[in-house]
Amino acid sequence: MDVTALQFFIVCPLVFLAGFVDAVAGGGGLISLPAYMIAGLPVHMAIGTNKLSSGMGTSLATWRFSKNGYINWKQAILCVLCALLGSGAGAHLALMISDEYFKIIMLVILPLTAVYVLRCKSLEVQKPPYGKWRTVILSMTVASVIGVYDGFYGPGTGTFLILLLTAFAHMPIRSANGVAKVINLTTNLSALTVYLFNGKVLLALGLTAGFFSIAGNYAGTCFFARWGTKSVKPLMLVVLIIFFVKICSDIIA
Repeated sequence: MDVTALQFFIVCPLVFLAGFVDAVAGGGGLISLPAYMIAGLPVHMAIGTNKLSSGMGTSLATWRFSKNGYINWKQAILCVLCALLGSGAGAHLALMISDEYFKIIMLVILPLTAVYVLRCKSLEVQKPPYGKWRTVILSMTVASVIGVYDGFYGPGTGTFLILLLTAFAHMPIRSANGVAKVINLTTNLSALTVYLFNGKVLLALGLTAGFFSIAGNYAGTCFFARWGTKSVKPLMLVVLIIFFVKICSDIIA
């Protein structure tokens, strides 16, 4: 498939924006994937190419979070393993249940999540931390549950990870965001491998957009390091609204 200059002009700025949002609050795929589809890519080619560019950006964000000391790697690796197992279960579930039912459920969950974000204090003031092993077990449970969601449907995974890790595992927002980045990077690379082997990645467009994703993620991590909790809540609400509108449009269409 040939790529036109117009497609580069459509995709690259939106991928930069997606990278920025993803670094701060997760959910950048809700911006970047539609960008590829707006540019006229077939759905599987759009997903595969998006995996390449977002994977490049998430790699940078993960490195930056690790460099700043936000990632407990032992905990993160355990969460990654749980997320991968959950993702496999979710993928099998998707083969048995129509995603239309899931979209209807999300129309209820998303407004409730937005209300929770508005009223939630754990994104601004850390909840009293649990002991080491209780935190690890709860974060692994969260990773497993969201892994199932990611395998079944996927959009907004990073946002839900951050919300649940702060709410249920009582992790600080920075540590929760760091663990979410490691999980997202691993699942991204796993999926990207499949799409590459099946010829569903436009390398020229994906690599070019990937550098814009890296720039967006770099700007986002700098913004997050400076503003932290103040920046997460409004961007999460934006992501949830975009997600809600997308599901409504999918159901109507």
